[in-house]
Amino acid sequence: MNKTILQIPINQELRINAEKEAISQGFSSLQELVRVFLSKVASHRIEVNIQEPFYLSEKNENRYIDMTKDFESGNNVSSAVSVDELMQKIHEDSVS
Repeated sequence: MNKTILQIPINQELRINAEKEAISQGFSSLQELVRVFLSKVASHRIEVNIQEPFYLSEKNENRYIDMTKDFESGNNVSSAVSVDELMQKIHEDSVS
């Protein structure tokens, strides 16, 4: 195998944080993550799409936690066996 070295000057704090994250995601090192990434890009097996994570406000996070608890316990949940029945229930809920 013909090897070459890729040197990328980066801030030491960035390297440390990136390596911790790479390891937390199952890579043995930051170098392994970079090798896997470059291999996939070079073979057209992935497209790069940089997207920042979306975080809910504390209020909405708590709202969804409450909704999940309701769903898991069967509170404030209903079901329908047909589209017509579902539409009827939705209409009843919007009228009341």
